[in-house]
Amino acid sequence: MDISVVKPLELTGIAVERWAELQAANPAFDTPFLSPYWARAVEAAQGEKSGLRVAVIGDNDGFLAVRKGAFTAIPAGAPMNDYQGVVTAPGVEVDAVKLVQALGVGRLDFSHMLEDQAAFAPFSRGKSFSWVIDVAGGYEAYEADRRAQTSCLKDIDKKRRKVERELGPVTFTAYSRSRTDLDQLIAWKRGQWQATGQTDLFDTPWTLRLLGSLFESRQPDFGGVLFTLHIGDRLAAAQLDLRGNRTIHSWIIAHDAEFERYSPGLILFQDILRWMDTTPYSSLDLGAGDYRFKRELSNAQRFVSHGFVGVASPAALVRQAAYGIRAAAESLPLGQFSELPGKAMRRLDLMRGLR
Repeated sequence: MDISVVKPLELTGIAVERWAELQAANPAFDTPFLSPYWARAVEAAQGEKSGLRVAVIGDNDGFLAVRKGAFTAIPAGAPMNDYQGVVTAPGVEVDAVKLVQALGVGRLDFSHMLEDQAAFAPFSRGKSFSWVIDVAGGYEAYEADRRAQTSCLKDIDKKRRKVERELGPVTFTAYSRSRTDLDQLIAWKRGQWQATGQTDLFDTPWTLRLLGSLFESRQPDFGGVLFTLHIGDRLAAAQLDLRGNRTIHSWIIAHDAEFERYSPGLILFQDILRWMDTTPYSSLDLGAGDYRFKRELSNAQRFVSHGFVGVASPAALVRQAAYGIRAAAESLPLGQFSELPGKAMRRLDLMRGLR
């Protein structure tokens, strides 16, 4: 398996087109995070010294984007990246170890590897669900199925009627070009992270540069799309999502806490799904995370895995030891203390991506 390694922005036009064609041809690859334009946008946001690289298999037969450090590699755009994997032509076999060797690192860490990636399955250390709303049959069919399974949509309808009765009309906008509304979304999200004690991803300048470039993008099959919901003349909820070929990926979402009792975020989700009926998009991907709204709105799931691929090296030994401690702790009846090693690993990985 011949592998060359280049920077995303130095890929030839032929290579970029081939990558995009391979992605569009396989539904398993239909996520904005596997697009060549994601890797190129991330490199532009992080700068030429960021270590962004693409491992190119054979004669443009496969592509894997990573951020390469001195000893380890992580997925391109992590921790802003919700899916990872190699985009390949049909029949191309991938050797994950050879990829690591070609990158010149001791190990490649992954956190949201798609289940379809057979080359990485032996290196998985755990799996989780990623939640998807499939509306290929149209919103009405989706609605009928969900109403038979849960009261979520019924509750959203009640909240919509309540807010319109008490506060005024609800206005939905797709492809909003309002920078003011985008800035408000970012401010809400930062406040949410602060209130819950989570890391503010936007303290790192490259993340805001990435959001800005994706918001401004005009490419037909990739970029950001800002959805907004106004109650009267006030912005109540917003999402900056990513566009793929047939998928919208829910990415940065938040709402005004003053409207909490009306669930404006859920009303916005419903409006997005109805809007998709008039577009080529057939799925709204909610990503991983065990949240009630994801469980109730979704009608499909995908497995994603975490783990690492290593070669004989100190970097691989360190990761192996960390996973050993994590596995030992999680096997013991220590309640929340059993989760501490895993949380520590995720925290360190997040900081590595943000630096």
